[in-house]
Amino acid sequence: MTAEDARALLVQAVSIPSLSGHEGEVAAFLRDWMTEHGFQAHVDDAGNAVGERGTGPLTVALLGHMDTVPGEIPVRVDEHGVLHGRGSVDAKGPLCAFMAAVAALPPDALERARFVVIGATEEEAPSSRGARHVMHTLSPDMVLIGEPSGWEGLTLGYKGRLVARVSVERGNFHTAGEGHSAADDLTEAWFRVRAWAGRTAEEGGIFDAVQATIQDLQAVNDGVTQRASGTFGLRLPPRIAPGEAEETVLELLRDLLDVRVTFTGHESAVRHPKDNALTRAMRVAIRAQGGTPVFKVKTGTSDMNVVAELWPAPTVAYGPGDSALDHTPDERVDLAEYDRAVAVLTAALTRVAAGAP
Repeated sequence: MTAEDARALLVQAVSIPSLSGHEGEVAAFLRDWMTEHGFQAHVDDAGNAVGERGTGPLTVALLGHMDTVPGEIPVRVDEHGVLHGRGSVDAKGPLCAFMAAVAALPPDALERARFVVIGATEEEAPSSRGARHVMHTLSPDMVLIGEPSGWEGLTLGYKGRLVARVSVERGNFHTAGEGHSAADDLTEAWFRVRAWAGRTAEEGGIFDAVQATIQDLQAVNDGVTQRASGTFGLRLPPRIAPGEAEETVLELLRDLLDVRVTFTGHESAVRHPKDNALTRAMRVAIRAQGGTPVFKVKTGTSDMNVVAELWPAPTVAYGPGDSALDHTPDERVDLAEYDRAVAVLTAALTRVAAGAP
């Protein structure tokens, strides 16, 4: 496995469009690549590209995702060795780094551990279909989640999520008369939710507070009925479970009689310990490449949130790229950083296997 091979893998993967729910072509490509590089590989019932190497008693799951958000970005490598394209950071870069690192592992590591790489479907969708499927098929001893952290970064946790769909419907009336419009009540609902989120921010930093955003707003009036609706996205800290946040929102809006609320996207926040065999191996490998390990927590969510309940194992998210470029029109990754991430992962996984029984 050369650096050129690893780079070619990433460029080709990024060149294949793979919106959430439409990952079939890239899954087949990744399966075939893994088969050609010593993996036992297949596409599972959820559409995940899954590849295994090694026969040892220690199981390491490397869970990345191959779907992307919409937005076409012409795929190119510029004169500075930077790959531009949708998914280059979020998260084909981390996933391909996993694949390249496992393909490069020495025979003794494969005798002591089993490495399972998963390119999951629909991480960018509320369904998280791929992760929810594979979490019931594996019981790993260690878990790496493929998300951009920067090659020196180790992400230990992600905030939780709750999505509230708020709607108001009432009969039309003259705007010169008394009363509140449907849009008035929807706006009042938002002000109350936002104020609650703001109060939680007074109790700690951003990772420990609720973040509230409006994802969409609509209002229509056909002359007979007024209808207004909005989607409020809530990012939740570890101390507030989605069920608790749901109860709070319902109580905040209880006296707004025409307001109806439905909830989706129930994801609990997760934060893993920083000192275990996996993080120690990653820190040693980062330092060996001349880097300074940095622990992080993220205000978004990832498949780490999904699998944490059934995978109570040492877990860290890792991958090349700047997460500030996720979902943006400027998404890009420096291929030199990608090379370093592959080297870090190869060394860390070798070290993990060496410590296996």
